[in-house]
Amino acid sequence: MKTHKNSFSCLFITLSLVLSLASSCSKDDRGGCRYPFPPGLTTLDRTLVPITVSPFPTLGIHDAAKFDQYGYGRFEYGPGIPCQKRTDLMPAGYTGESVRQTAELLRFFTMTDVHITDKESPCQAIVFAPRMGDNAHSCYSPLMLYTTQVFDAAVQTINKLDDAHAFDLGLALGDLANSTQKNELDWFIKIMDGGTIIPSSGQQKPGTLPDYQQPFTAAGLHSHIPWYAALGNHDHFWVGSKPMNNKIRNALLGTHILQIGWALADSSQMDSTTYTVGTIDGSTKYGDVIGCGRTDTLGVIPDIAADPERRSLSADEWIAEFRTSNSKPYGHGFVQSNPNNLSGACYSFKPKSDVPIKIIVLDDTQADDDPLAATDGIYGHGELPAARYHWLMDQLQAGQDSNELMIIAAHVPIKVAPSGSPFSWIPVPGCYTDENDLVSQLQQFPNLILWVSGHRHLNNVTALPSTDPAHPEKGFWEVETKSIREFPEEFRTYDIVRNSDNSISIITTDVDADINPGSIAAIGRKYAIASNQIYKMVPVPLESGSVVYNAELYKVLTPVMKDRIRNCGKLLNQ
Repeated sequence: MKTHKNSFSCLFITLSLVLSLASSCSKDDRGGCRYPFPPGLTTLDRTLVPITVSPFPTLGIHDAAKFDQYGYGRFEYGPGIPCQKRTDLMPAGYTGESVRQTAELLRFFTMTDVHITDKESPCQAIVFAPRMGDNAHSCYSPLMLYTTQVFDAAVQTINKLDDAHAFDLGLALGDLANSTQKNELDWFIKIMDGGTIIPSSGQQKPGTLPDYQQPFTAAGLHSHIPWYAALGNHDHFWVGSKPMNNKIRNALLGTHILQIGWALADSSQMDSTTYTVGTIDGSTKYGDVIGCGRTDTLGVIPDIAADPERRSLSADEWIAEFRTSNSKPYGHGFVQSNPNNLSGACYSFKPKSDVPIKIIVLDDTQADDDPLAATDGIYGHGELPAARYHWLMDQLQAGQDSNELMIIAAHVPIKVAPSGSPFSWIPVPGCYTDENDLVSQLQQFPNLILWVSGHRHLNNVTALPSTDPAHPEKGFWEVETKSIREFPEEFRTYDIVRNSDNSISIITTDVDADINPGSIAAIGRKYAIASNQIYKMVPVPLESGSVVYNAELYKVLTPVMKDRIRNCGKLLNQ
């Protein structure tokens, strides 16, 4: 489960990042220089703005057939949002005004919270949507009919950006599947690989299938781009909320819709049968919800067709599934020097042999055996059990000793949620007492430049500055990425560049999926907008005063690292 807030996106590329394309780009009204991206792909140029429904009718989230009639799900293009220079981590008085960008060190993208959903699964959480507030999307929205098509559109958008300026790699930051199911993860991998997708499960009724059930050919990510994956809470917990048990595992493979109590708030209700959770009738145009409500009032509860591909994957099985992919690298990070090593979801790699940058992919989701109180709610906290904590500290120390800049890629962000919220961190005795303590320990490694994450479905940028004014290099940046599933269906790009003073800039950009009007994916976008409107989910402005946030993030380096990167990277036009 997540807290969902609308946000938009940006793309900021400056003159120094042009190099081979310099002759074909032109100045914009912000004094920068943009790559010749296909029109409309970046929110530096334009944003997507939902059109207010007025007068506001009473319409239920299940009434997708009436969305067009009442004006739900429409949007228009708004103005682009410029990029903000952020010097929070730099010495006092630093402005960066006279600094030139001299070399490109690394270019990558992050995608997260795709939530590929088996809409016909018997183990949804649809019945709980009216009681979940901002988390209602995770339980039910008609947008869940189109998760595969929307994701395919996002991958095609990445390819268009790659055509203009090649990516070195991509990072998928978890919650790739919605609820641990094998078929959900397989659809994600197949869309990344490219090929035929059959986005349905069970046995369909005779007759013409609705549009969202039709097979389609996924474009696949450009084959030269290596992509890596991280584990999210939805990837190994039931709808991201509770550890799988035999009751749910058996229901996934059976013909009966799951019956359970109010378990999202009270773990003692897992064995209850008070509610029948509901599922989607995939033979209907608008994905009618069936078998949803209090069990004692539903009367006849329909059975569904079974499907062995709905099997719930353990974390190790989830990791092993990436070995079936035919895109690179083999195993997508989880399988490295030892192809039989499936011991955990943490690993590190160095994207470029000639650039001293290491990426540390960290599993910071809760452990399946955490003994939470019955009323603690969902398993959405951040956590580093002792083995993972010590592994991370060893990785950071090794990177520091080797004079490498370091990026942590994880699902759950750190120090962005209030204590006690479902997104706060669980202390681990002997390792860290709370998030403040863990951040302080991370700041003992000044080569750590960036923590990238998903989980909250937000686009926040957070500075975690050094507490020692004499050593500003101990600070690092944290950047969160919006969900691809929900409006406005976004991912992020990052350009890490060396500056003329041997500081670095991290240019981070939100990009809307480029969805063709009239396409099947466009219906998914319409339903995503309508869901926000009906659930009355109000955007929360970020630091920029907008729900869009574009940033160039400056980071000061140690003298040793300044010397190390002095001649690194792809030289840029001056």
